[in-house]
Amino acid sequence: MELSKKDVDGTVVVSVRGKLDTVAASEFEKYIVEQVDKSENSLIVNMSELIYIASAGLRAVLAATKKLREKQKDILLVGLQKTVKDVFKIAGFLSFCKVFDTEESALEQI
Repeated sequence: MELSKKDVDGTVVVSVRGKLDTVAASEFEKYIVEQVDKSENSLIVNMSELIYIASAGLRAVLAATKKLREKQKDILLVGLQKTVKDVFKIAGFLSFCKVFDTEESALEQI
């Protein structure tokens, strides 16, 4: 798994590439929570290059969502590939995570 971030007009956009498996989940969660703590806006997570997510990865997304909600902000997920989106759907995450096709469409919602 590879993580990168950029700032777009004061909004942090984190990009995730590869597999978010059990081994990578703790690194992902630590990184995401760190970004949430630094951010004053909602957080965009671009998953367009994420090819696999395990249940541990879902827990990390849930942890970030809870921290953001404490700040009355949201996590906005971008570019979910079909297999990854199916996992989010089966787990019920699409009921509380906002999903967008592009970073631009997510940025318009902030």
